Amino acid sequence: MDIFGISDLHLPGGEDKPMDVFGTEWSGHAERVATAWKDLVAPDDLVLVPGDLSWAMKLPAVQGDLDFLGTLPGTIVLVKGNHDLWWKSISQLRQLLPANVFALQNDFYQLPGQLAVCGTRGWKSPGAADFTPDDEKIYRRELERLRLSLQTAQDRGCRPYIVMLHYPPTAEGQTESELTELMEAAGAQYCIYGHLHGPAQRQALTGTHRGIAYHLVACDAIGFKPLYVTSLPG
Repeated sequence: MDIFGISDLHLPGGEDKPMDVFGTEWSGHAERVATAWKDLVAPDDLVLVPGDLSWAMKLPAVQGDLDFLGTLPGTIVLVKGNHDLWWKSISQLRQLLPANVFALQNDFYQLPGQLAVCGTRGWKSPGAADFTPDDEKIYRRELERLRLSLQTAQDRGCRPYIVMLHYPPTAEGQTESELTELMEAAGAQYCIYGHLHGPAQRQALTGTHRGIAYHLVACDAIGFKPLYVTSLPG
């Protein structure tokens, strides 16, 4: 099993949202992602999509974008992004998911060998220049959601292996945070995240730090094709 990551697909969600307003590199991006995905991903592979799947505002409007995922090979695991305003009730969402898609919220996705994919949306990190008291409240809530995801996996006898976040796990230029400490304590080996676009990608946390390999997988940062992360035996 090969494991890939790609986020910030920003599918239309029934809206007229041409992404090339953000740069010519976004022209026809959904079709390019699909072509690359089908070339790279086998049916028994795993693709992690940490947030900003769709511009849809309401849950029914995201159905077309979920169906699009259903046409792609591999098992797909989602976490929520800041633009995924359609993601309200996890139970209602799971009723709409294609057979090859799993939405992760306060729980985990089990891999072979009692390994687990854990995660949450995350939020702007303390240390950011524009961090506010309101951000602090949301950040604390997201910390608890990650703690719950990690603990739920461990309570089921699984070892957290990969953590999915939408937001970067640290503020710009930093390599440590309470989020990274949680991941390190749980024994995670990989963290993938998105959210960053344009010049902000130059300050992304990448490489291995204290035993965790960090990957930015926003689709415009990785050439609009799933990024290979690791492989599992079998």
